Amino acid sequence: MDTGLFVTGMIIGLMLAIPVGPIALMCIRRAIADGRFHGIASGLGVATADSFYAAVTVLGLTAISGLILSNQTIFRILACFVLILIGLKICITIPAEVCANISKEPYLKDYVSMLAIAIANPLTLIFFATILPGFGIVLPVISPVSTLVFVAGIFCGSAAWWILLCGSLGSVRSCISTKHLRLINRISGIVIACFGIIVLIYLSFSLLTGSA
Repeated sequence: MDTGLFVTGMIIGLMLAIPVGPIALMCIRRAIADGRFHGIASGLGVATADSFYAAVTVLGLTAISGLILSNQTIFRILACFVLILIGLKICITIPAEVCANISKEPYLKDYVSMLAIAIANPLTLIFFATILPGFGIVLPVISPVSTLVFVAGIFCGSAAWWILLCGSLGSVRSCISTKHLRLINRISGIVIACFGIIVLIYLSFSLLTGSA
């Protein structure tokens, strides 16, 4: 296995996962409100989406990447509405008692929901198309094995961050009262919805001015 390629993938995976945005806030809220494993499952969904876009970029799947990029405005508008709805739902959700058992929602649901939201964000593909040329060691190597090693590195780097972050947050969950959870829901819900509203306004302005 090309260790250097794997490590490069891990570094890029961490670069994608660490910044705190609306998707990260959802994973963080789930880890605190529902338990560490719900947060980790959600984070793994995001890591899978990152890996998918990395594979599309490295393999040069122009048909898929071209379709996504040519319709990125539509995807981003849909993602904005999803973020707004999710933010509002989180904001009005009344948390269960902290002493109660961890949420019984299936982990697969957490994984799939975050995978779908992350896949709907074409900015990840743009990130890879921009950042990968800076890693000359990656682009010239397009064999299936090399691609698998690189994409596995990205997944592991991203997944490691979510496991560390959500695992740590889950450990302090018992120290958080229901009142704190209610406040977390309101703040994170408002922030997530505002992300969607701001980007939606920007996209609408861009469409009206013809600069989208």
